[in-house]
Amino acid sequence: MGSLMLDYLIRYGVQYGVYLMEVALLVFLLQQGTWRRLRGMAVYVTLLLVTDGVGRPFVLYSFGLSSREYAYFYWLTDVVLTLGAFLLVCAFFRRACVREEKMWRFLRLLLAFVFVLILGISIISLSRNYTHLFTRFIVEFQQNLYFTCLVLNTLLYILMQQIATADDELTLLVCGMGIQFAGPAACLALLYLTSAAPYSKSVFTYVPPLCTLGMLLTWFYAVARAPRAAVVGVPGSKAVGLAEAATREA
Repeated sequence: MGSLMLDYLIRYGVQYGVYLMEVALLVFLLQQGTWRRLRGMAVYVTLLLVTDGVGRPFVLYSFGLSSREYAYFYWLTDVVLTLGAFLLVCAFFRRACVREEKMWRFLRLLLAFVFVLILGISIISLSRNYTHLFTRFIVEFQQNLYFTCLVLNTLLYILMQQIATADDELTLLVCGMGIQFAGPAACLALLYLTSAAPYSKSVFTYVPPLCTLGMLLTWFYAVARAPRAAVVGVPGSKAVGLAEAATREA
């Protein structure tokens, strides 16, 4: 009984901590007037709050955990959140390449190609299973796109090191996104490796909300901290250009 109560307190404590951080971050962005500059992040956090804090609990209490309606709603909203994450990563790429127009034109085509490729792979995978095609497609597409976001976010971080960006805020935002992707991806891999053993399911219950909380805390620190001093250099030099780019809109 005691362990069940502790499990209950930890689970819902983390979950409501996520809700509070989402609200706090949105309120801070509105109060500081930085939501326009960070509108991609603001929209994504709003999606998280509306989906996890309002939509899913409402459908859960209305239809029940084992209902078809809740299952469909859960996976459809998961696809929406993953699409939002993919678009946010694309926005981060654009911001990182704000001074590299040629590079951005290439990356824009590459990102579009990657999305079409993931969509095609998910459709082709349906040929292996002709039952429950809609549900199968949703799950397959969401998981493929999720792992793709993890890879793209990692490549973005490496790219930022290569072009020596002075945008500290963007670096922290990308790191926060990495926290969000890495934990659930590792849990999914664990589920496959252990054939969905009970202990792996238990890990999957705790890790994703903890990773979301870690991402939100990192993002809050990124937008609330004082910016690092600009790089000193000759006016018009690359160093000064990079420092100016750090304050520009993505």
